[in-house]
Amino acid sequence: MTNSDTSEHAVVAGVDGSESAGRAVRWAAHEAARRGVPLRLVHVCHLAPVRHPKHVPPPPEYRNAVLDQGRHWLIEAVDVARQAEPGLTVTTDMRDGNAADLLIRESQTARLVVLGSRGLGGFGAMLLGSVSVAVAAHGHCPVAVVRMADDQPETGPVLVGVDGSERSDAAVAFAFETAVARGVPVVALHTWWDVDVSGAWAAVPDTIDWEYLRKQAEQALTDAMRPWRATFPDVEVREVVERERLARALLRHGAEASLIVVGSRGRGAVIGLGLGSVSQTLLHHATCPVVVARHEKE
Repeated sequence: MTNSDTSEHAVVAGVDGSESAGRAVRWAAHEAARRGVPLRLVHVCHLAPVRHPKHVPPPPEYRNAVLDQGRHWLIEAVDVARQAEPGLTVTTDMRDGNAADLLIRESQTARLVVLGSRGLGGFGAMLLGSVSVAVAAHGHCPVAVVRMADDQPETGPVLVGVDGSERSDAAVAFAFETAVARGVPVVALHTWWDVDVSGAWAAVPDTIDWEYLRKQAEQALTDAMRPWRATFPDVEVREVVERERLARALLRHGAEASLIVVGSRGRGAVIGLGLGSVSQTLLHHATCPVVVARHEKE
């Protein structure tokens, strides 16, 4: 185990001793090896001061116990990473503070941040931990969230949601880079009707030329994929266009994918929100790892 505070271009994985984090470390090790970069394991402990009857630091026994526990978890995580990728360069770091804030700071220089879906502090009924949500919403680099059920072969295609926006371009770029590293196809999914037509909208379908809209959507996806096909000529690309809500379509096709990649916010998102509804839905309900890729301008 190597201790270092250098995260430049590394894959960073959060460590908290949970089973979910262990799966994330294993997944991150494979991803770092494919990309030829180090793996950096970060554990954040919160040594909060006691506030009653006044602000005092925690007793030395408590502090030492927390630090010892963190070191133990990091040692276990290094073993997991080395078992997954024996030749991988692995560094570790332990910090005191707010886990989400520090991991977001790590993302400023990281190639990728990888987190488990729920840590030790998560409630059983919650699908996603608060740290994962915060880092995915505000991270400066792509953020991967690996669910508890993810221990599946990574031979499926990389599925990416495409809506033609700049944020979508960031997701497409990451999807192609990952497909190259894994030697798998890219499935580019575009949906062209994201409106609930129940209730007052029920009469709308009778007034719309669906065939025209479908052809327009297919052409838009073909045009969006053309430069990516040229840049990555060796990657097989499958274009899928559906009349469906994007989140629902991605969840359905994600059953056969090894990874789903989306932008942090798609078209129609409210400025100021960290994550759009599609990203939120996938992070909570996808059965494979999900990457949220942010555009440089965000």
